[in-house]
Amino acid sequence: MRTRTITAAVTGATLLLALVACDPAAEPTTESKPSAPSSSQPAGLTAKKAAAGLADATGVKTLGDPQDNTAGCSQEAAGEKPHANDCSQLITTDTVSIYEFETPKVAAHWVKQMGKQQDWRQVDRFALAFGARDQALTSDERRDELTRALEALVAKE
Repeated sequence: MRTRTITAAVTGATLLLALVACDPAAEPTTESKPSAPSSSQPAGLTAKKAAAGLADATGVKTLGDPQDNTAGCSQEAAGEKPHANDCSQLITTDTVSIYEFETPKVAAHWVKQMGKQQDWRQVDRFALAFGARDQALTSDERRDELTRALEALVAKE
């Protein structure tokens, strides 16, 4: 469990640096985003709510040790200057990592860049990633099931 958390944090930090350092001309958005209004309870579907919804939709209690690793994909969450390609939230589980972004355009950018080396799937403003060691054991059928379940959750939003 500790190895997965450390691996996820290191991978997330590497991803953040890679995506922020990309050629600005190739970025879907290049300016820093304004800080979001602070709220203790975000409205609508979040990555955290999606993790619970995906577990329920696939008939399990949990997707396996959900951890909030938002600081791994958000400069703002890591205490740095916000960037347009920051994620809004990242929940990492043993089965899948669920990334939430401000827009589908930013999600598409992440999926395009990160999907070159790992299985990343976009669903609206969310991305499902299967790159951590334990997640690599998630079958293709289960990945498809999770993708369809997230599509259904987004449609209800």
